[in-house]
Amino acid sequence: MAGERTGGPGSGADVAAERGAEPCVSGPAEGAEPGPMPLAEVSRACDRVLDEVCRAVVGKRYELSLVLAAILAGGHVLLEDYPGLGKTLAARSFAQTLGLDFRRLQFTPDMLPADVTGSFVYDQARGDFVFRPGPLFCGLLLADEINRTPPKTQAALLEAMQEGQSTVEGQTFPLPAPFHVIATANPIEYEGTYPLPEAQLDRFLMRISFGYPETDEEWDVLRRRLARKQEAIILEPVTDTAGLLAMQRAVEEVTVEESVGRYCVDLAASTRHRPQVLVGASPRGALALLLVARAYAVLQRRDYVVPEDVKAVAVPALAHRITLRAEMWLRRVSPGEVVRQVLAEVPAPSTARR
Repeated sequence: MAGERTGGPGSGADVAAERGAEPCVSGPAEGAEPGPMPLAEVSRACDRVLDEVCRAVVGKRYELSLVLAAILAGGHVLLEDYPGLGKTLAARSFAQTLGLDFRRLQFTPDMLPADVTGSFVYDQARGDFVFRPGPLFCGLLLADEINRTPPKTQAALLEAMQEGQSTVEGQTFPLPAPFHVIATANPIEYEGTYPLPEAQLDRFLMRISFGYPETDEEWDVLRRRLARKQEAIILEPVTDTAGLLAMQRAVEEVTVEESVGRYCVDLAASTRHRPQVLVGASPRGALALLLVARAYAVLQRRDYVVPEDVKAVAVPALAHRITLRAEMWLRRVSPGEVVRQVLAEVPAPSTARR
């Protein structure tokens, strides 16, 4: 839950100096190839990012940890929940604390693909057509209410999310690195919406719901707003784009035992044989589970993955990749329940802590 509004990305530098905060975690100089950051330093930076974001989004540290794990794993996130629970605020807060160029794109039924990717316009001074980039060309794109735009426009994101590039009128333009999409969807008011096809849902590394806050947490939102005496809250940048790239490279160094990797495969494969399931998780789902578990282990200050990391991220990493049989809606069965049943039945490996 969140009742805060952050300032623009990067606006907290002066405040950080005034408060005597830790310096911004930065990567190598511009133009240099970013190497991996020490994992201990990555874990500390992640704690600082979460501490800052939790100043704006109250009482949802676990859910925010999942979002950060997806970003560390280089993926994209779908936030599906009711209005007013902090989805937009969370995306803006992560952009600010991670030092990413932020763009918000409000999807509507009349939106065209060119409104997302950009288009060629005629430059009278040059006497030629030049490409004018759309909001897609940024570090973190908030695709707000993505299910309210037609499939043709939704598909404009597919190439960008998978390949890190956009093709316009036969010309391919690379997107800046890092590039992440945080999309939001409203699970109510389906009239006039366009459900995301399975192929596009599969491109999201995780689907996360925040849920309603506890009573004390909701009061904390109100209390902080009264104490602040203004709507906006300024968050301190913890790192920059080069620093985030170095953090993502460091996650690649996390150790994964074969037993844990096979556990991810067993979980994904088990979803394909459930009586409630029409189409289970694909091998891409098993890979997503492993990648997010690896990033989540770093958030837990470890350089190796244990089965508990896999269990912590299994539902948001796998549930949206499962298609249930049509009659399951009568029984009120959800994909998340199927994943939880799989977790309860598939034996976890006994991995010794090092």
